[in-house]
Amino acid sequence: MPDITGKGYIGEEAVCGYLMENGYEIVCRNYRIRGGEIDIIAVNNDYIAFVEVKSRKYNSMVSGFDSVNKRKKNLIIKTACDFCCKYPNMLQPRFDVAHVTLENGRAVCIDYIQNAYDVADCNYIF
Repeated sequence: MPDITGKGYIGEEAVCGYLMENGYEIVCRNYRIRGGEIDIIAVNNDYIAFVEVKSRKYNSMVSGFDSVNKRKKNLIIKTACDFCCKYPNMLQPRFDVAHVTLENGRAVCIDYIQNAYDVADCNYIF
């Protein structure tokens, strides 16, 4: 059972709403394999988006975008490969990052980067 009061859950809920408003269907949340997790997997007519969500309080020392480092990217790519092998599709994969700003336990701003990185940015061996 997810902690619906936690900042991660609040941020993911906000990003799911954002994606659905923009024509995406949420396929899966918190897809896990040993050593990796993807917060949101969403599809539209052209793309399957693997979305990492980072929730931060206003004026946090570290940006949510900066916290998605090379190691985290490699783990997400590994997990996305597992998902695509188990659930084949013809959509173009894309790796997105959402930074959600929280204030008083609510999402007040979503900064969303489509195609924030790709497999060329990482060391993952297929």
